[in-house]
Amino acid sequence: MATSHVTVLEASQVLTCPGGAGPRRGKAMSDIGLIDDGAVAIADGRVAAAGTRDELRARFPDAPREDLRGHVLTPGLVDSHTHAVFGRYRLDEYEMRCAGVPYMEIARQGGGINASVRDLREREEDELVELSRPRLRMLLEHGVTTVEIKSGYGLTLDDELKMLRVIQRLGAEGPIDVVPTFLGAHSVPPEYRDRRDEYVSLVADTMIPAVADSGLAVFCDVFLEPGVFTPDETRQVLHAAVEHGLCPRIHADEFESSGGAELAVEYDAASADHLGAISDAGISAIAGSDTLATLLPGTLFFLGKHNFPPARRLIDAGAAVALASDFNPGSSPTVNLQLIMSIACSRLGLSPAEALVACTANGAAALRLRDGQGTLEAEAPADIVAFRGTDYRIIPYLYGVNHCVAVWKNGRRVH
Repeated sequence: MATSHVTVLEASQVLTCPGGAGPRRGKAMSDIGLIDDGAVAIADGRVAAAGTRDELRARFPDAPREDLRGHVLTPGLVDSHTHAVFGRYRLDEYEMRCAGVPYMEIARQGGGINASVRDLREREEDELVELSRPRLRMLLEHGVTTVEIKSGYGLTLDDELKMLRVIQRLGAEGPIDVVPTFLGAHSVPPEYRDRRDEYVSLVADTMIPAVADSGLAVFCDVFLEPGVFTPDETRQVLHAAVEHGLCPRIHADEFESSGGAELAVEYDAASADHLGAISDAGISAIAGSDTLATLLPGTLFFLGKHNFPPARRLIDAGAAVALASDFNPGSSPTVNLQLIMSIACSRLGLSPAEALVACTANGAAALRLRDGQGTLEAEAPADIVAFRGTDYRIIPYLYGVNHCVAVWKNGRRVH
């Protein structure tokens, strides 16, 4: 790598999350590549080197340096599961849940996903861009440099394509990289309630070919859960997705065990997400596969649930575990992956190091990114976050606080 335009960032700690492209498993999930009194050299938008301050001063003696002592540098956070494009926040439902009304009862009363569907269908594309842009800014300000965003609040061909165009426009604006997912199988819309087989066929036979032809999505997701989509319906959708070149993902085993993890492995899905009620067979299947277990503890926390995903059993079995926010207007309205790390450490049994890897290298693996995102190894994109503090463990420990003070995307400071 040419080093004529090197800049060096010097910090109290640098976390490189070594291991190259691909997921971290077992003990590798604890390897954060900690460098005390560390530094990162940036050149041409990529990481030129990481090491101690003394090492990089000797290697790049004439390079300009930025003094970030009193801060921790990590790879940019990768939020691999969000629903960040929507209309209004569902504040009324939040108040109902605070009063003890269950989530599924709210849905039966017309709330839940279909409330967001009704709202989104009434909004124009430009308005959705304007509403969503500040949300991506908030994600960036909390350290996220790459985010996955799903459709799924349109549930007609035109409205799903409208959402995917919004997602594409947001990605083109930057600075956050945006990975698009088609989620036409998010819920059965009210107009198909008594003919759900027709809706599943619409998704598989009409929406998926149109989405694939448009080039607006990389992944195809399905919400597999009792009362939403069945395993057979999920197979129908994922079969069509694979045929048309979309990589599968699954909302799996969130509230009840329904074989979602096993089905994700069957279809070589990039990830099986939620897994709050994963079975023993599901743990074994995920552990023996290339499918990431993406855990979304913020959802269960916000909904007041007490049974969290068995993260320790997944990791100990050999599964690669990622963490994501599930940012959405109903069940997880948060942009703060740092808070998700806190919940994962306190309720799922992850160590601070494992939580950090789950939000960086393994988040990138859950999106099948192979360019080095999620690490600060040489040649990786210079996606870097500076967190306030001299010890990385403060990030999940001092919970609910935004520790992020600066963000670099491809070597350029964007926050």
